[in-house]
Amino acid sequence: MTGAPDALAALEAEIVECRRCPRLVEWRERVAREKRAAFADETYWGRPIPGFGVADPAVLIVGLAPAAHGANRTGRIFTGDRSGDWLFASLYRVGLANQPTSTRADDGLQLTATRIVAAVRCAPPQNKPTPQERDNCAPWLDIELKLIAPSLRAVVALGSIGWAASLRAFRAAGWDVPRPQPRFGHDASATIGTPYGDLELLGCYHPSQQNTFTGKLTEPMIDAVLTRAASYA
Repeated sequence: MTGAPDALAALEAEIVECRRCPRLVEWRERVAREKRAAFADETYWGRPIPGFGVADPAVLIVGLAPAAHGANRTGRIFTGDRSGDWLFASLYRVGLANQPTSTRADDGLQLTATRIVAAVRCAPPQNKPTPQERDNCAPWLDIELKLIAPSLRAVVALGSIGWAASLRAFRAAGWDVPRPQPRFGHDASATIGTPYGDLELLGCYHPSQQNTFTGKLTEPMIDAVLTRAASYA
């Protein structure tokens, strides 16, 4: 899409200045001031997190929200936390990333045909944004989706909030969402009709510590979903 990189850059500049949600603004900035002892010498980002990846992706990954001491610290989605360790290791294994780790914004990580965003762009207390905060943040995904839509062939929703945010954005774009509304589940899928051809929505359990430590999500499970997504790239 001609002009998409410039339009995405302009969007990112708006996103990082957003202050729509007072509770999230207060939390993300307090965490950035107080820091965690292990990162006491680091300068935290402490702002909303823009999307990361290519400007014309075939695959879009929609997560929940930045981690307080992960992306809220490093300034890049899923970077510097254990959820990101799982996600990027899998992306590397299936050929969608050039390296298996994502530790800081300048570590050389590049994605192939892939872009990653969060349903909520600010770190929420206890990783739980309120319904109003999700609604406040939804327009950012609506805009980003429209900018990358021509190349997009698959969306991977990490968790039920990512799934719901994706479906909401599809409807806002006027795309053809099946009825009854597709339900989230690991390895769930739904075909979405768009002006640019069919789009596949894929569900995956979120690579949170709660899911990975308990074995609810395993490496073969996340690899299987991302391999399927990569086939559309």
